[in-house]
Amino acid sequence: QVQLVESGGGSVQTGGSLKLSCATSGFAFSSYNMGWFRQAPAKEREGVARISSSGVLKFVADSVKGRFTISRDNAKNTVYLQMNSLKPEDTAMYYCAASRKPFINRLTAADFDYWGQGTQVTVSS
Repeated sequence: QVQLVESGGGSVQTGGSLKLSCATSGFAFSSYNMGWFRQAPAKEREGVARISSSGVLKFVADSVKGRFTISRDNAKNTVYLQMNSLKPEDTAMYYCAASRKPFINRLTAADFDYWGQGTQVTVSS
């Protein structure tokens, strides 16, 4: 069965760093775009970053540009999100997702086919 399992979330102070991982199985990882989304209580789900199947193309939301970096290791079927200079407004549940459609410079949840269960990130001031 298809599985996407996030890890690496936790609590950190403003200015700190975390690295999230999403380990996958059950689908052709190297043929899929991968993305990260987040959702805070009472707020809409928003896109954070996405990466093409090869890892060459990336698209990052303006709210995290310069602070977050998405990467992938196709040999390990894993996608990562390195988060630096964290702010309280980054507090959310973070989800990884997979899309079989060609890469495009947007972060739309409907483009993604498979989703993980999420990992919580909390940034205190």
